[in-house]
Amino acid sequence: MLRRALLCSPALLLVRPALGQQGPSVVASFSILADMTRQIGGDRIALRAIAGADVDAHGFQPKPSDAAALTNAALVIRNGLGFEGWLDRMIRSSGFKGALVTTTDGITPRMMQAHHHHGHDHGGAGRRHNHSVGPRQVPDPHAWQDVGLAQHYIRNITAGLIAADSAGEALYRRNAAAYAARLTALDQWVRAEIAKVPEARRKIVTSHDAFGYFGEAYGVRFLAPQGVSTEAEPSAAEVGRLIRQIRAENITALFMENMANPATLQRIAQETGLRVRGRLFADALSAETGPAPTYEAMFRHNISLMVPAMRGDAA
Repeated sequence: MLRRALLCSPALLLVRPALGQQGPSVVASFSILADMTRQIGGDRIALRAIAGADVDAHGFQPKPSDAAALTNAALVIRNGLGFEGWLDRMIRSSGFKGALVTTTDGITPRMMQAHHHHGHDHGGAGRRHNHSVGPRQVPDPHAWQDVGLAQHYIRNITAGLIAADSAGEALYRRNAAAYAARLTALDQWVRAEIAKVPEARRKIVTSHDAFGYFGEAYGVRFLAPQGVSTEAEPSAAEVGRLIRQIRAENITALFMENMANPATLQRIAQETGLRVRGRLFADALSAETGPAPTYEAMFRHNISLMVPAMRGDAA
């Protein structure tokens, strides 16, 4: 029983292959990509997620054991678009010699405004400085929030697995086709559920700006006090403007995200008289025992909260 519990523990962040596995060792940068890769690679691959369930990949701080996992990996899978800069540094320092798959290749990113404090390195380790910058346009990395764009993720992951393990090609293509079909059905279901909300009420306030692709794909307007990074803190003026907008537009959908600091949203709730309607999953999946242990479950969980909140249904 103890061994079974350990193998199922999300803290290990390791999906162990079945006996007889002959495929590659694969490392995914964070939990959503790990799940997508698992759906395609199945038991043939040995898969590890660096930033696992309920771990914020924006400001993740890798451990030496994370870098060590790259040493013998055949394949590393990342999102790209600036989402996991820590992974690029870790790859350089680890001596990784395998192949690198960027799942957003082929996607034209939407641009978003980033105008909060940010930190970056000057002159090597130990010289990290924060700066305040004005409004600027940066690529939005959260492309997985549009299920249609997830098809690019599937194609890129599948191609990477086949390149690393040609003997498993038939399995990878079969799993990828089944997964793509499920995601097509999921996309259609999301659109049908959103259609139940009058257009004028399709507005949601969330902790940080992670749902831009979702909003463009499904016709929902998202407002957030934070910018692209969960490390950014909004100014008092920005929060004040958002509170006034919520009141003026009679917005009823107010949500936390699993990666965000609750303080700002709690203040907004107090000032507007709204109740936070639950916790959305944006940048990470939940643990296996949670409501969003897979990418598909994440969407179904989020939609089950969003739709009644936007309609103003009693909680």
